[in-house]
Amino acid sequence: MWTAIAVIALILLYFIAVYNGLVARQNQVKEAWATIDTQLKRRYDLIPNLVETVKGAAAHEKSTLNELVKARSEAMSVTGASDKGQAENHLTDALKSIFALAENYPTLKANENFLELQRELTDTETKIQAARQFYNTVVMGLNTQIQQFPSNIVANMFHITEAKMFEAAETEKVAPKVKF
Repeated sequence: MWTAIAVIALILLYFIAVYNGLVARQNQVKEAWATIDTQLKRRYDLIPNLVETVKGAAAHEKSTLNELVKARSEAMSVTGASDKGQAENHLTDALKSIFALAENYPTLKANENFLELQRELTDTETKIQAARQFYNTVVMGLNTQIQQFPSNIVANMFHITEAKMFEAAETEKVAPKVKF
């Protein structure tokens, strides 16, 4: 009888340990997503300053500026990893077009405010990429544990589901053509 109680206790302890591990991984995914959100907020805060700086130096590039403002609004309003990823990729493309403007406008290229904003946004983009990579690593750990036996049994019992990876847009997967 004591043997049966010990076996049941060990099985129960195992299920508790697996469940707690899954909960911990879910919380890591949430924390990793919050880190991405923090960096995205920083980028959202920098963009209005960038737009105002560019307006002064390249006022006739209104469509490019409007596209950036529209992309920022869209990115701020969406939720969920896949929708957020698409909106953020659109915003990144809009930012690239603003930085390309600097090549055509020497006064903008020399503007101290523009250069500082460009540095800040480049730094933020680097942090966003690092946060996305960390998020995907954490998601992979959770998804792997959910898929492996016997933790998949516990995950199914408690309706713990896989998280989605943060993926690059199709346009970013194509290598740019370099011509000399």
